[in-house]
Amino acid sequence: MTYFGFLAQFLVIPILLLALLTWLDWRRGLTLPPALRGWPAWRVVVGHIIVALVYTTPWDNYLVATGVWSYNPALITGLVLGWVPLEEYTFFVLQPLLTSLWLLFLARRLPVDPRPLPRLAAARWLLLSGLGLLWLGMAAVLAVGWSPGVYLALILLWALPPVMLQIGFGADILWRHRRLVLWTLLPVTLYLSLADALAIGSGTWTIDPAQSLQIFLGGVLPVEEFIFFLMTNILLVLGTVLVLAHESQSRVSPQLRARLAHLSGLGLSESDSIR
Repeated sequence: MTYFGFLAQFLVIPILLLALLTWLDWRRGLTLPPALRGWPAWRVVVGHIIVALVYTTPWDNYLVATGVWSYNPALITGLVLGWVPLEEYTFFVLQPLLTSLWLLFLARRLPVDPRPLPRLAAARWLLLSGLGLLWLGMAAVLAVGWSPGVYLALILLWALPPVMLQIGFGADILWRHRRLVLWTLLPVTLYLSLADALAIGSGTWTIDPAQSLQIFLGGVLPVEEFIFFLMTNILLVLGTVLVLAHESQSRVSPQLRARLAHLSGLGLSESDSIR
C-alpha cells in the first residue's frame, strides 16, 4: 500500500463523508450550541492545521533523520522536504481535518452541561504536577541514552507541554464538555491506530525496533504509535474545544482578543460564528 493510497483510503474518504454530513446539517439548520460559538469553527480548524504543520514539522524531521521512523522508498513519491516525504506533510493536514470534522459533527448533537463551571483548582494542579513529572521522566530517558525508550520519550516530550498549557488554561471548560472530548478522542484514536497497524503490516513505514519498547498492540501496532495518535488527538480536541468555548474569551486579554479578531478579519460575535 503506497502512502498516498493509505491517505486516500483511510483519511480522504472519511473526510469527504464527514464534509457531506456537515453540508446536510447546514441544510437542515443544525448548528453548534451557543456555548461553542466563541469563534467561527472553520477558522478554528484552519488554525489548528497551520499549528500542526508548524509544530510537528521539526519534530517529525528529527524522528526521520535519527531513524526512529523510516519509509519504504517504493511506496512513496520520493518528494522530500527536509527528511520527510511529501505524504507525511499531507497527513499533518488531513488528521486535524478528520478529527475536527468528527468533533463538530458530535458537537452539533451532544447536549452541553448547563451547570456552572466546576471548581477544579486542586484537581488541575494535581494533574499538571503528574504530567510535569512524566515529562521530566521522559527527559531523563533521553539524557541517560536508554535506546528502547527513545520513541516514547520523544512523543511525550513534544506533546505534553501544550497539553499542560491547555489543561492549565481551561480544565473546568474541558470538564464541562467532557462528553464531547471523550467521544471525539476514543473513536478517532482507535480508527487511526487500526489504520496505522494496517500500514505498518503492509510495509508502508516502519519503526526502528532498537528505539522502541517492542510492545505491540494486537501483535502489530507498536504501543508508541497508539500513544502518538492519542496525544495528537488530545492536542487537537482540547485546543478546538477551548477556542470554540465562549468561556475562554474572558480568560484572554482584551488586547489579544482584538488582535486575533483583526487577524481573522472579523469580530468575535456569536452571529458570525460557524454552524
